[in-house]
Formats: sequence, C-alpha cells, structure tokens
Amino acid sequence: MSTASESTARIREKLLALRAGYRDRIDTIHAHARNPLEPDSSEQAAQLGNVAVVSALENEATAELAAVDAALARLDAGTYGRCTQCGEPISAARLAARPASAECMECKKD
Repeated sequence: MSTASESTARIREKLLALRAGYRDRIDTIHAHARNPLEPDSSEQAAQLGNVAVVSALENEATAELAAVDAALARLDAGTYGRCTQCGEPISAARLAARPASAECMECKKD
C-alpha cells in the first residue's frame, strides 16, 4: 500500500521530468535562434517563416513550464489536485493526462 508521501514523491518526479523537458526545449530553441540567417534571400525568407513557428513553440513551452512550476508550488503548499477556481478535487484522469492541471474540467470549460 502506498503512502501519501510516496504519491507526492511520484507526482513531484513527474512534474520535475516535465519541467526538465520544457527547459531543454526552450534551450534548444534559444540555441537555434543564435544561428545567423543564410546569405541567400530565398533561404532567408524560409528561415524568417520558421521564426514565427519557433516563436510559437517557445511561447507554448514557456507557458507549460510556468504551469509546471505553479503545480510544484501547489504541491509544496498541499493544494495540488484541487481546482484553483472552485476548490473541488481535479479528477485523477485529468491529472494523469496533464499533471500540471490547475482547474477541474468544469471550471476549465468556463
């Protein structure tokens, strides 16, 4: 039988793994952003088109990283797994699918 502290440790482990993945993704994006543009104007146009996509990916990773950090803070505060809007428990299925969830499905719909 598992204890609450074992469960909390597993959740923390999942969240820290997600955090590392998002940090790696952001670091990779930053490393590629330092590469100079190609001298050929058609190549530059393609590269500039990619900048918008990469920027969107970076924004998404940054938002997910912030969500994971907030989930870790809730875990430390003892409020992890409770909806930040209504205070009701977040379903286990939702937390399994998205461990950094801050809201229950009902509040997320609004």
